[in-house]
Amino acid sequence: MRTTLRVLTLMMTAFFVGPAPRQPETPSHTHVAEGSGWTELMTSMDRMDAAMASVKPSGTSDVDFVRLMLPHHQAAVDMAQTELLGGHDPQMRRLAQEVIADQESEIQLMQLWLKQQPPIEP
Repeated sequence: MRTTLRVLTLMMTAFFVGPAPRQPETPSHTHVAEGSGWTELMTSMDRMDAAMASVKPSGTSDVDFVRLMLPHHQAAVDMAQTELLGGHDPQMRRLAQEVIADQESEIQLMQLWLKQQPPIEP
């Protein structure tokens, strides 16, 4: 009975509190072979994170959306270029080419749209 009560308590705690916090892990890219492109992919993500974190709210949802999407799209282009340099699967290489074309087109569209917006006052 005591064991059953302990198991029930653990189950209820997990249900109401959620899982225990994860312990920090060693970055998985430290174990990846050189030349895999992992470092370049992670560098693209880090640049994107820094660029997105530097965006200050404008008070206009549309402008904020575009300003945050620009580094997101650029990271997609950078990652796709990494795939073209190191990837071998024909389907993934084709996808990377499409990502580059689509994202660059959308980047140009968003940059043009931003230029057409009235200046945001501080």
